[in-house]
Amino acid sequence: MENVFDVLSERGYLDQCTYEDELREMLGKESVTFYVGFDATADSLTLGHFIQIRVMQHMQRAGHIPIALLGGGTTTIGDPSGKSDMRTLMDRETINYNAQRFKEQISNFLDFSEGKGIIENNADWLLKLNFLDFVREIGVHFSVNRMLQFDCYKNRMEQGLTFFEFSYMLMQSYDFLYLYRKHHCKLQVGGSDQWSNILGGYELVRKLENDKVYAMTFKLLTTAAGIKMGKTMAGAIWLDKEKTTPYEMFQYLRNCDDRDVIKFMKLLTMLPLDKIAEYEKLEGAELNRAKEVLAYEVVKDIHGEEAAKSALDASHSLFGGKKDSDDIPSTEMTSDKFNEPVGILNLMTELGLIKTNSEGRRLITQGGVSIDDKKISDPKLELTKDDFKNGEIIIRKGKKVYHKVILK
Repeated sequence: MENVFDVLSERGYLDQCTYEDELREMLGKESVTFYVGFDATADSLTLGHFIQIRVMQHMQRAGHIPIALLGGGTTTIGDPSGKSDMRTLMDRETINYNAQRFKEQISNFLDFSEGKGIIENNADWLLKLNFLDFVREIGVHFSVNRMLQFDCYKNRMEQGLTFFEFSYMLMQSYDFLYLYRKHHCKLQVGGSDQWSNILGGYELVRKLENDKVYAMTFKLLTTAAGIKMGKTMAGAIWLDKEKTTPYEMFQYLRNCDDRDVIKFMKLLTMLPLDKIAEYEKLEGAELNRAKEVLAYEVVKDIHGEEAAKSALDASHSLFGGKKDSDDIPSTEMTSDKFNEPVGILNLMTELGLIKTNSEGRRLITQGGVSIDDKKISDPKLELTKDDFKNGEIIIRKGKKVYHKVILK
């Protein structure tokens, strides 16, 4: 079997690692227990998290043992990495609920049966720590001067950094030590923004246990424009179909930049590289075929083949001129709402199609809004029940965003 280190490198995941040759050799000759952490900051994982899951899948297929570490403890503090201000504090009930939802979602993609994989929650040990014992055993190994050189802290110095957040690196580092002692975990894997935190744990285990452990980071899911994709709280692409429908996820990927489609195929799908290489030869309008395959494969793996087929059919229906699909995003509204005329700007705002009236006015005057395939030009347009055919209308924003309103 091909060394998984090479697989991850060829598919474009790898960013940095410690002792590359040693790590590659270890991954090629023995079953390695490794871990990836997931702070429970929301009630669903996102497409950005899916990169981490794909890495874990590749490694598990190669015979390595993943530990999915739920951050029920570290979420209490919040990682300052990449943040301009302190993370909003969450109560214990919310964190526990989010962690449970993460556990359910991650279990859909990895085998956690005996000897195959492990799920842990760092709340089980971090919440029990005695502060004085912890700083005596762990804190003594961390240099404040060195920590302040890391970007995760250095970039926050002007805005203000609390000791509360400053302790995050110690907590995450202790996780590695704990998992090494309990499961002989020898590798921590995470996104490139976690490099300094991961190094903290790697160094701590090496100091206290006098053993070789390793650190590896992978690239974040970013677009050709350098924008982090699918993980931001604003406009996130959620793995929960109630938060992001399979159709919406399909369209998001179907509409990706031409420069990104092959990269995303390698990172987000399990298609063989030789198959992806065939799509890499496509150019211009032919790339749309590759984008459709990308979207189909990701939705299939996350939501199942039936959902992927429905999303594909809906896309064909919409862009083929047939607006009869039941799979496009829709909202039910009481018919009484339209007893009195409802302004198009108010309706689009309520549906989440626009954020402000000025945005809506600009779209309409530029010809970017249609109702049942007829462009509208008046931002003051008002709708009544008479405008609904068979109790439905379809609003289109731009070329690719559709939303159906159904009267009930």
